[in-house]
Amino acid sequence: MTYLRYFAVAGAMAASAGCGLISSDVTDFDLTLPDKTFTIDAASWQVDGSDAQALLATSCASAPSSCEAAASTACAANCSATCDSSSQTCDLSLAVSLSQAVNLEMEEPQLQTIDSEPVIKVTIDSVTYTVPTNTLNVDTPAITVYVAPSTVTDATDPMAQAIGTLEPVSAGTTVTTPATLDFTAVGKADLVNIMATFKTPFNILAGTTLTVKNGDPVPTGQLEADVHITAHAGT
Repeated sequence: MTYLRYFAVAGAMAASAGCGLISSDVTDFDLTLPDKTFTIDAASWQVDGSDAQALLATSCASAPSSCEAAASTACAANCSATCDSSSQTCDLSLAVSLSQAVNLEMEEPQLQTIDSEPVIKVTIDSVTYTVPTNTLNVDTPAITVYVAPSTVTDATDPMAQAIGTLEPVSAGTTVTTPATLDFTAVGKADLVNIMATFKTPFNILAGTTLTVKNGDPVPTGQLEADVHITAHAGT
């Protein structure tokens, strides 16, 4: 009985030691985020159609700076105008800067079970997008996707890090089959880094500029793009 008890205890100790060797990386957490929707709404620029067309037809050959001065009469928000060196008429630039908040700890309840871990090891499985709705009457240029601290909501802020782009979308065209985000050289690593500190909320931003030239229609309608981020993590 003495020997049996010895071997039983020894076996239990060995099993206990063996368990301690199991890596905590075995546990994976699903980090698939809820879709982040970005809506480009032409109404947000408050463009006055007649004033905009008058601006676009204005010759700036003798005074290139006159375009910028006249921009405020054509639109009320997030717009500017410059002199087109080719046509010598004014171009109207309509800026897009959209932001969606991400709070991993709240959006992925499983992460609350590893509250003692300040950082997790994140693997990005895919970042795709769709364009389910598009009533814009003009082509949409490539849209850049950024990550930034939660205090940053402007895509032009120096703290916003570009991680990739969505391809241009023709007027009225939708994208129903998920397309893959075109990552920058360090875009995936930047996304991993900001998601790894999962206790700290951050923002995903989308930015671009629509340029309207003489002869182009004044933008109307909306475009809605959904960004899908699929990832997993271990402690």
